[in-house]
Amino acid sequence: MLSMGVDYHKKFSQVAVVNERGKPLFNRRLPNEKPVFKRFLEELDQPCQGVVEASRTWGVMYDMLDDLGVDMKLAHPLKVKAIAEAKIKNDKIDASTLAHLLRADLIPEVYVPSKEIRHQKNILRQRAWLVKLRTMTKNRIHQIIDRNHVQTPGFKDMFGSGGRKFLDSLTLPHPDNDLLKDHLEILDFITNYTKRTEKMIAKTVKNNRMVEILLSFPGMGKCFAPLIALEIANINRFATPAKLTAYSGLSPSIYSSADKTYYGKLIPGCNRWLRFAFIEGAWVSLHTSPYCRAYFNRMKKRRGSNVAITALARKLCEFTYYCFREDRYYRERPYTYYQRTKKTLVALRSD
Repeated sequence: MLSMGVDYHKKFSQVAVVNERGKPLFNRRLPNEKPVFKRFLEELDQPCQGVVEASRTWGVMYDMLDDLGVDMKLAHPLKVKAIAEAKIKNDKIDASTLAHLLRADLIPEVYVPSKEIRHQKNILRQRAWLVKLRTMTKNRIHQIIDRNHVQTPGFKDMFGSGGRKFLDSLTLPHPDNDLLKDHLEILDFITNYTKRTEKMIAKTVKNNRMVEILLSFPGMGKCFAPLIALEIANINRFATPAKLTAYSGLSPSIYSSADKTYYGKLIPGCNRWLRFAFIEGAWVSLHTSPYCRAYFNRMKKRRGSNVAITALARKLCEFTYYCFREDRYYRERPYTYYQRTKKTLVALRSD
């Protein structure tokens, strides 16, 4: 079987092909057009396996070659670089390196969900992006109000019905008055699109068992639950809870030498959507779950709020792993922890 390495770019791709013995057969630039690749594969006239690195729009090339009958694999770009880093780098060398790694079965593979799940994930990510835009807009409105020293009434939600009437009735000096009106219009625009996206989400994840399980968790609403379910996709690809927490970016980096171990910042290379969903869900869970609140308060006394909320998010991630594996709903229990005495460990319970 031939091995094909594809260095994918927006308008073209560098394609390298080697045979079973590693002899180079082809290394040229091809436009990213399906008829061109179809003719190219017909000229090869042999079974072919291919690999492309995970990039911003890797799905375009991956799906096209998969439809043309190529046995495709998706490579982790950072791990490929660690295995075969070269001092001289260009498209030809990159494509050739991928082809030779594929032939030797040394490709560090990335999990590839189905097309349907990838399309659903795009809808969930769209909603998360809109929420971030909405938060940014609200913060700018607060900034405009604060720099004009406006005394706001004690609204629980400044952007609720009462708070919105107050904002609409404000008259500020030029140019902040026009800026405030513009930001309120932008906020309404983003809010309308967020609602439309949420309706799409409700239709997309209907009858999804993983979403049903996550909805039983504290802090996991109708938006975070589908996002986590689709980003995980298949729990069986994680051998242990630690694998899932590392993939979610909730595990600290570890520096260990001899008998000394240091825990650093969170692992940088991760699924940032899962990290976002679990941490935001952890903040919400403090208001609904006695277990989460007790766990957070105990960690906060020792390490501070930021470390405590990350630890709680990691705990929720571990619970998610076990509930998915056992196909069961979340069950709230009292928070029990152990305290060391002079002789033994004593179990304590926080109700």
